[in-house]
Amino acid sequence: MTTKKYWRGSAAICVVLAVGGAYALSHRDADASVNDAQAPASSLRATADISSSRSSAPDFSGIVTRYGPAVVHIGVKSAASVDENGDRKSGGEALGSGFIISQDGYILTNNHVVDGASSVSVKLTDGREFRARVIGKDKATDVAVVKIDASDLPTVKIGNPDSSKVGEWVVAIGSPYGFDSTVTSGIISAKSRSFSDDSPIPFIQTDVPVNPGNSGGPLFNLNGEVIGINSMIYSRTGGFQGLSFAIPIDAAMHVKDQLVRTGHVTRGRIGVGVQPLSADKAKALGLNANGGVLVGSVDPSGPAQAAGLRQGDVIVGVNGKHIGSATELVGQVAQLSPGSDATISVWRNGAERKLSVTIGAQQASELAQAAPREQFQQRPQQQNRPRLGVAVRPLSEDEQQQAQLPGGVVVQQATGPAAEAGIQAGDIIVAVDGKLIRSVEQLRRMISQADDSVSVTVVRDGEQASVDVTLG
Repeated sequence: MTTKKYWRGSAAICVVLAVGGAYALSHRDADASVNDAQAPASSLRATADISSSRSSAPDFSGIVTRYGPAVVHIGVKSAASVDENGDRKSGGEALGSGFIISQDGYILTNNHVVDGASSVSVKLTDGREFRARVIGKDKATDVAVVKIDASDLPTVKIGNPDSSKVGEWVVAIGSPYGFDSTVTSGIISAKSRSFSDDSPIPFIQTDVPVNPGNSGGPLFNLNGEVIGINSMIYSRTGGFQGLSFAIPIDAAMHVKDQLVRTGHVTRGRIGVGVQPLSADKAKALGLNANGGVLVGSVDPSGPAQAAGLRQGDVIVGVNGKHIGSATELVGQVAQLSPGSDATISVWRNGAERKLSVTIGAQQASELAQAAPREQFQQRPQQQNRPRLGVAVRPLSEDEQQQAQLPGGVVVQQATGPAAEAGIQAGDIIVAVDGKLIRSVEQLRRMISQADDSVSVTVVRDGEQASVDVTLG
């Protein structure tokens, strides 16, 4: 999760927050894709008979009746620990949601729901409660898989997010604030949203009301199919304000397959840096407005170079699927298996050509292969880099929980440029130039690479503000 770059210059800003709890793909043989012939005819008719008009919302009762029992409440306990400063942190409890994808007890939820858990429990709608095992989790996609020892469980039906359209009705079921089996609805507001340059997830944006505790719960379409996992909200207050975001279920299932099979996730890379293609540039090249992404750099030792991609090419497709943005390219290539062959469609010299690329493996420390524009605009190295003038420490889990923030560092002392800009000891720095700060090292690195000024987003006494700082 991260902040949006249009925070800069605003007096009060919003943050994108995980909607977890008190802590602040293809799966062809999965039972989640059970044949509808196994379902009662009456419940199938209930979903099929959903209708709407300009004056009324659809009737979601058929979806709730058929698939609501597959949505679970997840309770998490964490043990006491000691942070980097040697301070002891007490344990705590959290809550979230999840949904059953196989009759033998595999459940999808969010990584941030179960991360750091010493024990996980799952409660079904029929009142039964089970101790759960964390099979695997992936921070980059915020997907986790847990397992309970049970059989003949109700399951959801997995859908195809690509077939969903902006403006369509969707419905969420979860446990906001611990209120189990809560049903909320709305529409798809946008698709392929991205909140950081290295995120492999093109989020589905909706206006479905979700709140803390909804994390990990399913997002259904009108056919009763799960098309996403509710994960985040964009908020000034920490509560729902009209913007919520879900992980597309195809990306989540791809991660799930790897976690169940190997316990970890590998991602593909092709070794290019890309940037958005402007409408004027696309027109000059003979492409339409959503004609792809422009290759700004090619790793000389990467798969793209070996396949013949060049700087100035426009990537318009991967394995026959259209690419209209860098976010889509990141997501598509990240899901490809290292060592597999893929067909990359590029526009070059007024014509489309197809290149065969052997997918490389993305290293844990590197950005997803659709590099941000700044990555290939090299800046000259300087001996004396500007300084912010703050002494900071990590934000503890208790502080993060209390402030309901997705990240940040605490200012212990402010001098020089920071003090002149109004930053004080006790402030929480949550973003620099709109990018979420998760560690002291990340803040140091960003400031060392900055130009003459930065926009610093801080939280003080629950209020958030963005200030411009001229670096020394």
